[in-house]
Amino acid sequence: MVKPEIPKNEQQRLEVLNSFNVLDTLEEKEYDAITRIAADICNTPMALVSLVDKDRQWFKSHHGIDATETPRELAFCAHAINTPDSLLIVNDANKDERFFDNPLVTGGPAVQFYAGAPLNTKEGTSIGTLCVIDTKPRQKFTEKQQACLKDLADQVIAQLELRKQNMQQKLINEELRIKNDQLKHLSYRLAHDMKTPLLGVNSMVSFIKDDYSDFIKDTEIPVYLKIIDNRVEYMEALINGIINYNSITNAEIVYEEFNISNELKQVLHKHADISNVELQLMNCDISIYQSLNSFDQIFRDLISNSLKFVNSPTIKIKITFTEDQDFYFFTYEDNGPGIPEKYWEKVFGLFEKLGIDDVENTGIGLTTIKTLIEKLGGKITIGKRPNNEEGVFFNFSLAKLPS
Repeated sequence: MVKPEIPKNEQQRLEVLNSFNVLDTLEEKEYDAITRIAADICNTPMALVSLVDKDRQWFKSHHGIDATETPRELAFCAHAINTPDSLLIVNDANKDERFFDNPLVTGGPAVQFYAGAPLNTKEGTSIGTLCVIDTKPRQKFTEKQQACLKDLADQVIAQLELRKQNMQQKLINEELRIKNDQLKHLSYRLAHDMKTPLLGVNSMVSFIKDDYSDFIKDTEIPVYLKIIDNRVEYMEALINGIINYNSITNAEIVYEEFNISNELKQVLHKHADISNVELQLMNCDISIYQSLNSFDQIFRDLISNSLKFVNSPTIKIKITFTEDQDFYFFTYEDNGPGIPEKYWEKVFGLFEKLGIDDVENTGIGLTTIKTLIEKLGGKITIGKRPNNEEGVFFNFSLAKLPS
C-alpha cells in the first residue's frame, strides 16, 4: 500500500477546510441528494462527499455505506486531492500497487472501483472529493459520467460556500441584534439620566420666576430665563426624538393589507388642528400589502412638518400613488416654503435643522422617514413641485413583497 502524499499547501488547505465549519456536523439533505444522484448516474452502490482532514477523511454524506470516517492514510480521496485538476479513477484496486493491500480493499467496504472528483474551492484549494465506489472492478467509466461527477462536485462546493455565507450572515445578524439591544439600552439610560437634570433646571427656573419676580422684573434676568426655558424645551424634544427614532427603526415589521385613502384620512385626523387643511388624494383609493405601522409613521411625520411650516391660510397637501411590478410609488407635496435646493443632499441627515430656529425642530423627523422607507426596501428623494410651485415635493417608493 502506498500512503498518500501530503500536499505542499497542506497548512493553507486545512485552514480553508476549517473555515467552512462543516466537519462533524449533522447530515444535510442537500449533500445526500448529490451523493444519491452521483451513485445513480455512475451506476455504483456507494457515493461519498469526503473531506480530507489532518488525520482522517470525514464523510459529510455517505450513500450506501454506514461509515462516517476512515484514517487518512487509507483514504483514496487523500490521493485524489493531490491532482485537483483531474479525476482519480481506479478501475481495479486489486491490480493497483497503491491500493491492492489497502484494508478498505481487502476488507470492508471492499473497494474495487473508485472515481473521485476533487472539491476545489474558489481559492483553488482541494479539500476533499465527491467520489463513487463499486465493489466490482470496472473498465468502463464514460466521459459523460466523468463530466457529471465533476459538475456534481462543483455543486458540493457551491453548497458549502452557501452554507458558509449563511453562517456568516447569522453571526452578523446576531452581532447587529446585540448592538441594537445595547443601543436601545443606552438610549433609555441617556434619556433617563439627561431628563433628570433637565427637570431640575426647569424647576429651578420656575422657582426663580415665582419667588423672585419682583426682584428681577427690571433686569435682563427674565430674558435669560426665557432662553434657558427654550434650551430645556429643545433638549427634551431632542431626547424624545432620539428615543422615538430608536424605537421606530428597531421595531419588528408586520405586514398587512390596508386601503391607502382610508389610512391617510385617519392619519390626518390624528393631528390636533386640521380645520384649515385641504387633503387631495390622487389614485389612493386602492389597497396595498405593506407595513401599516411604518406607513402611518411616514405620513404622520410628513403631515406634521406641513402643519408646522406651512403659513398659508389653507394648508394644501397632495398625495399621489402609482405602482409597477416591484414597487409602490408615492409623491407628497404641500404649499409651504419648501426646502432650498442647496439642502437637498443633507436634508435627511440626522440632526440637520436647515438653519431653522425652532425648539420643536430637532432634525430627526426626516431621518426617521428615510430609515423606515429604506427598511421597507424603498428610497426617497426630494425635488421641485410641478410648474415650479412653492412647497415641498417628496418622491418615495416601498417595495412590494414577492408573491
